[in-house]
Amino acid sequence: MIFDSLDHIDVYKNTHPGLYRGLKLLAETDFSQLEDRWHEVDGKELYFLLQTYETQPDNPTPETHDQYIDIQCLLSGVEALGVGLREEMTDVAEVHPERDICLHHGPADTKIILTPGKFAALFPGDAHAPNMAWDAPTRVRKVVVKVRV
Repeated sequence: MIFDSLDHIDVYKNTHPGLYRGLKLLAETDFSQLEDRWHEVDGKELYFLLQTYETQPDNPTPETHDQYIDIQCLLSGVEALGVGLREEMTDVAEVHPERDICLHHGPADTKIILTPGKFAALFPGDAHAPNMAWDAPTRVRKVVVKVRV
């Protein structure tokens, strides 16, 4: 997992090439003119989801992905993101292979606070519980970039 500011993306230039492309996309795109939905950039190699929602008090089913890195970045609002290790999840709640998502039960009790300009890059070993309220439920607008590993 990486947690950082979009101001520092050049640090990741020599990492996974798709990761750097995804970070550049976040830093250089005016998302205010785009509607909430899936947006294709490079087929199934790189795409993103824009979404607006109310954060929830809790997320009891952390998720993992096998084929993609998630880069989560808020455009507005504040959100708590619980993170943990995939191998520490206690059991599988649901599996949706067509969407590359596995929902688990288990500890994702390390909290990261996402605010505009910060991002979390979550790799296949990273269980993560997004969409959680920090102080109180609030409306957020978020972009999730999907990068094939």
